[in-house]
Amino acid sequence: METAGRAGTAGSDRGIQSARAHESGPGTASGNGTTRPGEPGSAVVEFTFLALLLMVPLVYFIITVGQIQGGAFAVVGAADQAAKVYVAQPDAESGRAAAEQAAMLALADYGHPADNARMDASCQPSDCLAPGSAVTITVHLTVPLPFVPFSDSFRLNASQLDASATQVVGRFR
Repeated sequence: METAGRAGTAGSDRGIQSARAHESGPGTASGNGTTRPGEPGSAVVEFTFLALLLMVPLVYFIITVGQIQGGAFAVVGAADQAAKVYVAQPDAESGRAAAEQAAMLALADYGHPADNARMDASCQPSDCLAPGSAVTITVHLTVPLPFVPFSDSFRLNASQLDASATQVVGRFR
């Protein structure tokens, strides 16, 4: 008999202890909802630290990808405009000068300085402005990393972009 009474008492004590454990959740000293001393507001600090730690590189990555995408649009537009301007000129020398000016103007419209770009021109056949010849303009652009001081001396670049455009010189000018 005594063993049965003891087993029943021990079992009922366990039930009360588990009920108390469920009442007092994490961050509470007892079931009354008060926080433990020394922990008020620590979740806000942890969230702020982790948000900064994770969000700053993500925002920088998005800005860098945006700069590269803008540079891609810029070189395509610059090459296209430079090829169109080249074939409209009366001679090859003025064609190259006008094409280079058009390419740099198109790049400036996208916010890229002329120092980061260069232009190459090639013709097929070698007489560039003969009727029926194809003039190919290639624009090369270096996109620097954003917000990096002294990027010129360190040569830290996000990307090297190239685009080509070809125009055929018309028979009737």
